[in-house]
Amino acid sequence: MRFADIGQQLRAYRLESGLRAEEIAARLGVSRAALYRYEKGEVIKLDTIRRLAELLKISPLSLLGIGVEYFARPLAFQERLRQVEEQADQILIVGGAYCYQVTSDAFDGAVGEAWTEAADAAPERMQARASADQALGLLAARKRLHASRRPTIIAILSEAALKRFLSEGVAAGLTVPERTRQRCLAAARQEAEAIAAMMESVPIGVQLGIATGAEPSGGFMVMRGRERAHVVAGPFPADTPPNGGLGVGSITAADEAVAAHQRVAEVAWRDALKGAAAAQRVRDLIKATGG
Repeated sequence: MRFADIGQQLRAYRLESGLRAEEIAARLGVSRAALYRYEKGEVIKLDTIRRLAELLKISPLSLLGIGVEYFARPLAFQERLRQVEEQADQILIVGGAYCYQVTSDAFDGAVGEAWTEAADAAPERMQARASADQALGLLAARKRLHASRRPTIIAILSEAALKRFLSEGVAAGLTVPERTRQRCLAAARQEAEAIAAMMESVPIGVQLGIATGAEPSGGFMVMRGRERAHVVAGPFPADTPPNGGLGVGSITAADEAVAAHQRVAEVAWRDALKGAAAAQRVRDLIKATGG
């Protein structure tokens, strides 16, 4: 058994359960410190894995990284995504309005402001603020990870998703003050300009295209590391608030899933607009939405 991998799965599923670490530790009959040691990769007995799976309402195989992992909480999904990215040397993205790993500081600033404003207006303010801070920490960790590892990225963005992004702004759907919504709209336009610039310049390790036909029925990522590859599929973009998403994300390392998604991605990249033509299409979208 790879105890480091089990520890990572345990942390993600703990966040998915909504239970506090002390609650799980108490039900398991261990200290909170012991639970954290398990999450850091300490040796764990099979019986403890079984009992943890019962507490978290998942299959023991899920903690062992076998089969498909499912996440209905955006916070847990982002944590597991960060873990998979830690091992990725190549990232292939299909769908969505942006590639989070190379988004700008303006994007992160707008997300932070919108999430904080929404949390401060929530009935349970302290809990909502803690979740927002934790989610912002995860996004920051993903950015630091990308800066240190520099995996190769190929992303085929969706024209339809980009239109919505420009019309609704960053962190769409949140009830925030008008000044914050305007900042989110400005950040979306700035991000689209940055996307167009990258399409033209093609920075080392990053290739962006845009799918102009039918919108992908479900966005996904194929992440390849030295030892294995994962398919990540989910309805939670990076600017989804930690407690505001509705859907189920999935992650699997099954060979047949990786191969099928790889084939679809290769076709999407072949047919996508690239280079100057893609940049011009993005700038046309910015103008059409009032940018």
